[in-house]
Amino acid sequence: MKAVLDTNVLISAFLSDGICSRILRRARNREFAFVLCSPVIEEFSRIFKDKFQFNNAEISFFTAIVSEAAHEETSRPENPVPGICRDASDDYILACAAEAKADFLVTGDDDLLTLVSYGKTKIIRPRDFEMLFGD
Repeated sequence: MKAVLDTNVLISAFLSDGICSRILRRARNREFAFVLCSPVIEEFSRIFKDKFQFNNAEISFFTAIVSEAAHEETSRPENPVPGICRDASDDYILACAAEAKADFLVTGDDDLLTLVSYGKTKIIRPRDFEMLFGD
């Protein structure tokens, strides 16, 4: 099973000990193939700096954990998919998921969740993804 985790899932994994942190632990334990997209890690770093005022050392530590958990990394997709999502700034993650041939895009973003799927990628909430493991 291959999955792309949206920025909001990764940020939640560090800010609270809940479903998102369990998903990140599963990725680190290689329970699924986590594909990390460079635009996600860029947004992740920017939000931790601008919104939460973490310092560079803390952000580097967080990004190292996320990168270590990744099964593979993709760069910024060459072929963006403009106009798919009602929030155009989310189109890049759809392109990442398509490029990675991900089975799932895990997100809490309603703009993405309303799509239900993109190509062969199912777009689901963290809780629904966690339920796939059944333990």
